[in-house]
Amino acid sequence: MINRIFSGTKILEKALDATWKRNEIISHNIANVDTPGYKKKKVSFEEELANALSGYGFYGKRTRDKHIQIGNVSTVDDIHPRIDEVGSTKRRVDENNVDIDAEMTALATNTIRHHALVQKLNGELQRLKSVINEGRR
Repeated sequence: MINRIFSGTKILEKALDATWKRNEIISHNIANVDTPGYKKKKVSFEEELANALSGYGFYGKRTRDKHIQIGNVSTVDDIHPRIDEVGSTKRRVDENNVDIDAEMTALATNTIRHHALVQKLNGELQRLKSVINEGRR
């Protein structure tokens, strides 16, 4: 039962981890905007989360650590932000593909998303605190 209570907060925690990692990667891209040959990076998380929540694909249950993992990720605990290098677009002669305007927009969007997730997590924890306090009476 306790796992069901905290399952929503676990998803929010993973999403906050992803926004934090995305913020680091976007900042790294911005810092390297003038580095010749630098290829921008991006964080992929939402697709992985959607697949895990929808039960997309199949998954083999591992009963021992030495077993080979079969199939897709099945639980939220197994989801981690994935960092990909975007090498298909060339913006300049020096082979750098970072667009500063796009990165600044992505940073602002990510910041808003992070703040919304923090507010949602605070609301969930406040609700849990209220339930605990009312149970004492």
